[in-house]
Amino acid sequence: MSTNRPFVLSIAGFDPSAGAGVLADIKTFEQHQVYGFAINTANTIQTETDFVSIEWTAIELVLQSIETLFQSYSIQAVKIGIVPSLDYLKKIVLLLHRLSPKTKIIWDTVLKSTTEFHFLTIENQNDLTSILDKIELITPNYEEIQKLVPTEKNIENSIEYLSKHCSVLLKGGHNPSEIGVDFLYIKDRFYRLSPKNTGVYPKHGSGCVLSAAITAQIALEQNLLSACIKGKEYIENFLVSTQNQLGYHHA
Repeated sequence: MSTNRPFVLSIAGFDPSAGAGVLADIKTFEQHQVYGFAINTANTIQTETDFVSIEWTAIELVLQSIETLFQSYSIQAVKIGIVPSLDYLKKIVLLLHRLSPKTKIIWDTVLKSTTEFHFLTIENQNDLTSILDKIELITPNYEEIQKLVPTEKNIENSIEYLSKHCSVLLKGGHNPSEIGVDFLYIKDRFYRLSPKNTGVYPKHGSGCVLSAAITAQIALEQNLLSACIKGKEYIENFLVSTQNQLGYHHA
């Protein structure tokens, strides 16, 4: 296989509408000229507007798939999407870290679908932080970050808590005061990422696409700030590509 493109991996759910999950990730990877692999954590029945059902993939199958790919390819970056539990996520992250400590891991903290189906509940903060210590970046929105650290009283405290363990991109789609403004926290610094276009349309799977774009940029050796800026540019183009819930991908 050609080595002209870096290899990246999406570990996420299968959405037959291709708006979210591994299909959306692979579309995004291809537009960034990285070679994308995919491992399903779940098969879903859904459209861009309705979530019908989900069947989770056995963790043993996911782990075997990861081992098989890493035995044959040098994978620069991994994006993780929906998972059913912290224990499931922890097993994935620990295996990735053991197989390839230098591989960057990005976790798109999908706790529920846009159609209000709940995937994951944070049961144990110690388990969460032990996972985050091995992750490069998480990408929660304003609703998700409050559920990641339910003991904290405000978003600022939640960010301070989480950013001690990994970088945090707080997505601005649900920003109550500045719609579309993202904030990137890297250690003790933060960056305000303003949108270039506010006349966008909501999209099914927009969080998946953004995190996949950032993953691809990291594999292309962009630093984290640059990767997030370029990822934001990509998602804005995606959000204006159509007026309905399913968007088009353009380089």
